[in-house]
Amino acid sequence: MKKINNDFFLKKGLTEEIIRKISQIKNEPKWMLNIRLKSFHSFLKIKNPLWAKELKKIDFNDYVYYSSLLNNWNELPKEIKQIFGIKNDKIICGENKQYDSEIIYNNLKKNLKSKGVIFCSLEDAVKSYPTIVKKYFTKLMKISENKYIALNTAVWSGGSFIYIPKNINLTKPLQTHFHINTKNVGQFERTLIIVDQNSSLNYIEGCTALVAPQSNLHTAVVEIFVKKNASCRYITIQNWSKNVLNLANKRSIVDQNGKMEWIDGNFGSKLNMKYPCTILKGNNSVGKYISVAHAKKNTVHDTGAKMIHLGQNTKSYIVAKTINGYGSKTIYRGIVKIAKSAKKSFSNVMCDTLLLDNKSLAQTVPREIINNSTSTIKHEAKITNIDREKMFYLNNKKIDSLEAKNLLSLGFVQSFTKELPMEYAIEINRLMNKE
Repeated sequence: MKKINNDFFLKKGLTEEIIRKISQIKNEPKWMLNIRLKSFHSFLKIKNPLWAKELKKIDFNDYVYYSSLLNNWNELPKEIKQIFGIKNDKIICGENKQYDSEIIYNNLKKNLKSKGVIFCSLEDAVKSYPTIVKKYFTKLMKISENKYIALNTAVWSGGSFIYIPKNINLTKPLQTHFHINTKNVGQFERTLIIVDQNSSLNYIEGCTALVAPQSNLHTAVVEIFVKKNASCRYITIQNWSKNVLNLANKRSIVDQNGKMEWIDGNFGSKLNMKYPCTILKGNNSVGKYISVAHAKKNTVHDTGAKMIHLGQNTKSYIVAKTINGYGSKTIYRGIVKIAKSAKKSFSNVMCDTLLLDNKSLAQTVPREIINNSTSTIKHEAKITNIDREKMFYLNNKKIDSLEAKNLLSLGFVQSFTKELPMEYAIEINRLMNKE
């Protein structure tokens, strides 16, 4: 990327001039600029959803829509590099790192490159693999669907592009780490993943941000295509600071005998709204969603999942765990729809909440639709208080109340942590113990 004068972009507010300038800096083809401009005009017209009261407070003129103060990994200060962590080839086989608006580090093992695996920023993919990008970009996420899909499509920058060719099974995950480090900056990465027939992908994303009095806006869009007999596991460990508004749109479509898994951990942000969607298009396809939302003081986690059954004998599983403390608020908002064509399909939904005090609020807002008589949906929701007997036992073992609550919380989310590599499960332990 060329060295640029960032002063222009550090101005708040969003205009067509900003969008044209972003496209110019990225040296994009005209077809991508046209998509951006069309999306921008849709963004101006689309209103916030009426049910999302928290979104009414957002002033889009308060944010900076592009920031590229640094151009590469070597320019990063040592303390920022430590936030990203150390690359470990024993755990992962490729890595992207994004600082504010740009990917500043990319690495993929040579043996995977030789097999045709592609892992790069979406900007590089637009230039190097335009045919593939054109075929899939915005095909799952229509810009007219909601205001934040339109916003991301207008100003997207960074994010990952992954293509796994046929008959390739990755034994180790690919990983991307997103970090926001500039006040008032919005981060709008775009991720596009294609897992071709008989292949598999394990992908991990981590999210962090500086702590600042000013708010930051994070609006991501993820589109995933899982082909016949393929599988994709998408792990998120979201640890945004409490000044971040996190509004993510994620969707996958799964062909015959394919499998899509969302393993979703939410441990930060001021407002977090995210509902990964899986469209089970092919017969015998499977969708799975396991999440934990750990809400602390002055935070709102409005999360859930969507499972759309179209193919026959499709199966979906939703396990949503929430932990509320310090007067926080969590909402499970989910949709399961089994179409008329999805005969002999099955879905199981489990929503469990652990309340750590009597000031916090937990809600579930499920919507479940069956349009044929041969399918089944099961739903179970449970809200429990912290177990006093277990607290008493731990206190008698010289464990203070705060640590005891943390231990019981870790046991509560075991179904989530057991899905993670050990190194990441240890990180979850640290995040849950963090105030």
